[in-house]
Amino acid sequence: MEVFQIILLISVFLFMALMMFFRKIPALIALPLMAVLIAIIGNINFPDIIEYVIGQGSLKLNQAYTIALFGSMLSVYMQKTGVAESFIKKGAELSGDNPWLIAIILLLLIIALFTTLGGLGAIIMVATIVLPIMSSVGIGPMTSVGIFLFGLSIGGILNVGNWAVYISVMGLTVDEIRPFAMLMFLVSFLGAIVYITIQIYRDGHNLDLKKIIFRNSLIILFIAVIYFLITSVAEKDFQDQLGVFLSQIGIGTKWLIALGIFLLFITALIRIILRKNENASQPHWISFLSPILPLFLILLFDVNFIAAFIVGLLYAFLTTYKKGRLNLFIQSCFEGGGVVMPAVVLMFGIGMLLVAIMGPGGELPQYVNGWPVLNIVKPLMAQIIPSNPFSYILIFSAAAPLALYRGPLNVWGMGYGLAAVFLASGLNPGAVMGLLIAVGQIQGISDPTNTHNVWLANEMRVDVQKVLWNTIIYTWLMAIVGLIISSIMFM
Repeated sequence: MEVFQIILLISVFLFMALMMFFRKIPALIALPLMAVLIAIIGNINFPDIIEYVIGQGSLKLNQAYTIALFGSMLSVYMQKTGVAESFIKKGAELSGDNPWLIAIILLLLIIALFTTLGGLGAIIMVATIVLPIMSSVGIGPMTSVGIFLFGLSIGGILNVGNWAVYISVMGLTVDEIRPFAMLMFLVSFLGAIVYITIQIYRDGHNLDLKKIIFRNSLIILFIAVIYFLITSVAEKDFQDQLGVFLSQIGIGTKWLIALGIFLLFITALIRIILRKNENASQPHWISFLSPILPLFLILLFDVNFIAAFIVGLLYAFLTTYKKGRLNLFIQSCFEGGGVVMPAVVLMFGIGMLLVAIMGPGGELPQYVNGWPVLNIVKPLMAQIIPSNPFSYILIFSAAAPLALYRGPLNVWGMGYGLAAVFLASGLNPGAVMGLLIAVGQIQGISDPTNTHNVWLANEMRVDVQKVLWNTIIYTWLMAIVGLIISSIMFM
C-alpha cells in the first residue's frame, strides 16, 4: 500500500509540474489542488483536509504576505511620488557618457531600488527610464535587457520581503539568512560585472582594461567594506558590547535606533518647513533614503520587518510631502495591496502544500504515529537527498536549470513544496534556503516564462528565448558558486 502511495505522490508532482510547464494550469490553482490531492493520497481525513490543509495552510505564511503587503505599499508610493524615477535619473547624470561606467552605475541603481520595489508595474516604470539611457550611449538591446535582469534579481537577494518566506517556511532567523544572502549578493554582482564587460565589448565598444580593472577593484573594495560593516554590526558579540557601552552612558540599544530614526524624521520635517516651492516636481535628495531605510534597519538592528517598512513609508511620506500628498499616500496603500495580491494568493497555495506534506505541527490524537504524508515521504527522500557537501553541490548544480520554465526548483512554482520534502527528509533548513536562493538567480534572470522577461524582450525587440541563452552561462555559474558557499556554511 505504501509503495502505491509513493507512486501516486510522485505522479501528482510530475503531472502538476508538466501542467505548469505547458501553462495548462497556473500555479495559483496547481498548488492548492496538489495540496488536496497529496492529502487524499496520504489518507488524511476529509474534515482534517478542510481544517488543517486548507484552513491552517492558507494562514501558514501570514507573516510573509503581511510583510509583502507593506513592502508593496512603499513600492507603489515611491513610484507615484517620482522618487524611484528621480533616483535613476540623478545617477545617470553623474555617470557621464562612458557605456561601461553607465551600465555599472545603472546596475547599482536598479539593485538599490529593487531591494524594496516589486511587481511588474515597478519593473516597467524603472525600465522605461533605464532602457532609453542605455540605448542612447550605444549599449545593445540584448545587453540592456540582461543588465536590467541582473539588477532586478540581485536586488531581490537583499529584498527583505523575500526573506520572510524563508523565516515562515523554514524557521530560519535573519541572523541565519543575512550572511549567506550577503555573500550571494557579492557573487551575483561580480557575475554581473563580468557579463557587462563581455557584452559591452561584443556591442563594439573599445574598453580600457586598466580603467575597468581599477574601477572594479574600487567597487569590490567598497562592497567588501559595506559587507564587513553590516556583518560586524549585526554580530551578536558586537551588539552585546555596544549594549554594555550604551548602558554605561545611560542609553539602551533600542533608544539609539529610535534616536537615529527620530533624527531622520526631524531632517524630513526641516526639509518640509524650508521648502520654498510647493510645486517642485522633483523629490528632494533626502527622499532617496526611502528604499534602503527598511533594509538597513533590518540588516543592522534586527528591527521587525513590518515596523521597518512602516518607518520607510512614513519617512517617504514626510520627505515628499506637499499639499494633497496624504490622498496619494492612502491611494498607494490601497494599490499596493492590489499589486501584491497575486503573490499573496500564491502564498496561500504554498502554505497549503507545506501543511499537506509536513503536517500542521503538534500532536494530533487521530494520527498517533505522526502526519501520514510525512511518514510516507521521509524514508524515500532520506535515500536520495545529499548527505555530504560534495553530493549536495554535484546534485543541485546539475539540477539547477530545473528552476526554469516553472520547474520543480522554481520558488514561485513547486519550489517551496519541494523544499518541504527536503526539510522532511532531514536536510538542513539553511542548506534548503541556500539552494533556493542560489538557483533562484537562474530563474530570476534567465527564465523565459517570467512576465518581466517577456515584457523587457518585447520592449527592446529581442527574442525572449535568446535572453535565456545569452545569460544562462553566467547565472548557472553563479548558482554553482552559491551552492558551494551554501555547502560550506550549512552542510
